[in-house]
Amino acid sequence: MSNATQSLAGTRITSLLDANSFVEIGQGVTARSTDFNMTANKAPSDGVITGYGVIDDKLVYVYSQDATVLNGSIGEMHAKKISALYDYAMKMGAPVIGLIDCAGLRLQEATDALEGFGTIYKKMSIASGVIPQISGIFGPCAGGAVYSPALTDFTLMMEGTSYMFLTGPKVVKTVTGEDVSQENLGGASVHSTKSGVTHFTAKTEEEGLAMIRKLLSYIPQNNLEEAPYVDCTDPIDRLEDSLNEIIPDSPNKPYDMYEVISAIVDNGEFLEVQPHYAKNIIIGFARFNGQSVGIVANQPKYLAGVLDSNASRKGARFVRFCDAFNIPLVSLVDVPGFLPGTGQEYNGVILHGAKLLYAYGEATVPKVTITLRKSYGGSHIVMSCKQLRGDMNYAWPTAEIAVMGGAGAVEVLYAREAKEQENPAAFLAEKEAEYTKLFANPYNAAKYGYIDDVIEPRNTRFRIIRALQQLQTKKLTNPAKKHGNIPL
Repeated sequence: MSNATQSLAGTRITSLLDANSFVEIGQGVTARSTDFNMTANKAPSDGVITGYGVIDDKLVYVYSQDATVLNGSIGEMHAKKISALYDYAMKMGAPVIGLIDCAGLRLQEATDALEGFGTIYKKMSIASGVIPQISGIFGPCAGGAVYSPALTDFTLMMEGTSYMFLTGPKVVKTVTGEDVSQENLGGASVHSTKSGVTHFTAKTEEEGLAMIRKLLSYIPQNNLEEAPYVDCTDPIDRLEDSLNEIIPDSPNKPYDMYEVISAIVDNGEFLEVQPHYAKNIIIGFARFNGQSVGIVANQPKYLAGVLDSNASRKGARFVRFCDAFNIPLVSLVDVPGFLPGTGQEYNGVILHGAKLLYAYGEATVPKVTITLRKSYGGSHIVMSCKQLRGDMNYAWPTAEIAVMGGAGAVEVLYAREAKEQENPAAFLAEKEAEYTKLFANPYNAAKYGYIDDVIEPRNTRFRIIRALQQLQTKKLTNPAKKHGNIPL
């Protein structure tokens, strides 16, 4: 009988895949080491079940670690099985899914285990951008094992039962004196809100496995395939009148970008990535007329939609994933600038902001940008502007494309002049009105071709779909090079 039918690790595989589709590889593999009484310990499959199956009739390779076998620790043969799985996946051009429940390096095997770690990470690094890689953390993931999910494209953690950290609470206590629980050190709540290490969380294993299946529905099998299409019943020309009224009269009043997204995508369906981390930017997958797209959107409801270090990193990595796997990008822009302050500057916001700029600039996939309201200064450039090779750039009539807002601009331009006036406040108010009249609309940008068209908000869905249809045959190749040097 297969290990896949005998253990929790196997149950996870069968729950993830289409019914009766799993074929196990390497069932008879066991540990080679005899040190530290290893021969006395039964280690079926060396603690990891590997094989292939299908999800929605598409080939995937999967490994699932068995915590009941040497705590799921990674030894020599354990690592060789995972490495072999990557060899298969790369040859066949299919995703790899790791279901992780691992105590870390197998101490009994010392350097052999280290060699196994290194080989896995080499395979994962080479596979990056070639085949999708997904990690589901269903138990512990400690020590050097944490780099396995960190190298994958998407990571999912179980709330309350899974954790990831390089050094556990006992080591932390010994070295730093800090007393911290497993959950507060590396639980799903920490990594989904503070570190950004995980992209999804789930309350139950069933929910987590279903989420992985849903994620895969938006992603091609490999970097040579186009983004998936599904049949669409949502009319292309569906008008959404609510969008004509969604932008508040006051430029300082927020609105919810989620309402815009749900109004324009197919059937209102949106799979958000990292929903609890850097909430000032929204990323995730949706469909337009059945075509899978990646959405990047500023969120005015949180920190006024400004960009900061975390939001820039979050957006950049998502943009690069979509570009690697031929998924078109739709950007919804309402960004007043970058978050100011010493905290941001000391944290390297310059470098992090440059990551998002770099990601958009190097991306060759179709890129459609809609400016809804504010698009100021450097943040305008960063958010997929025309000069970063945005293909179709539209704006709502409420868009403001300028170096900065009117109040800030006149303070810079007329500060000295205002001091000489009898009524400086009235003088500045007059100049602000002039500046606003000139720049608090998209028509100046449209006049110079920086915006392709000013569109009616309720017609946004139709215009995006038409743009994506036009861009289906887009061919753009970057200059030949080994790779760029992205600011890290």
